[in-house]
Amino acid sequence: MTLINDQEIEITAVYFRARNQQPLESYPRQIVYKGREYTFAEAGIRYLVKKGQEFIRLIDLSDGNDTFRLRCDDNRWTLVGMRAGV
Repeated sequence: MTLINDQEIEITAVYFRARNQQPLESYPRQIVYKGREYTFAEAGIRYLVKKGQEFIRLIDLSDGNDTFRLRCDDNRWTLVGMRAGV
């Protein structure tokens, strides 16, 4: 995965999902990065990382070709890394 230093992205569509009787959470469905729009094929792998006293949400999403790692801090999404498809 190519690391990208928290590049702010524009989220143009979201979807909502509830897990195990928990409240609905929003996830990016579509983003714009470097002028190109990416639509994610399905729900990705979620990570919850503890950094000191705070928790950081990470999610890996794929558009069917490329994989993106997004980070959510205080409801602000940034791009952390990207792996180009083969």
